[in-house]
Amino acid sequence: MKEWIGAAAVCMNSRKQLLMVQGKDLIEWAVPSGGLEENETLEQCCVREVKEETGYDVEVVKHMFVKSKETSSGIKATTHYFEVKAVGGQIRIEDPDGIIHNVGWKSLDEVMECKHAYPEDRDLLITYLINRGQP
Repeated sequence: MKEWIGAAAVCMNSRKQLLMVQGKDLIEWAVPSGGLEENETLEQCCVREVKEETGYDVEVVKHMFVKSKETSSGIKATTHYFEVKAVGGQIRIEDPDGIIHNVGWKSLDEVMECKHAYPEDRDLLITYLINRGQP
């Protein structure tokens, strides 16, 4: 079985909003994420993907969890989720894959209501926002 390994970033700002990206379908939202490149650590992958997809510079705070699933095409996808904090930059999409078309900071209510690109992440992201003090 082929395997894909990547990293995803969970980033909350001082207003208790979650950094999310929207793909070319302009319907579904997700946290910034992408695939591991050669000679790159998972942490470096996470930081790079956030920069490419959102324009923000981030620092990894901690490893949160790992999600593994088999895709419909038979590839085992393993994603390492990291809590990160923004340390600079501004919204600017430089996605070399051309799949990110929107970046936004989403409140708890917006995360609860939006359509998620990875529906299995919805409850995890909501719990994160609530546990981090979202009113």
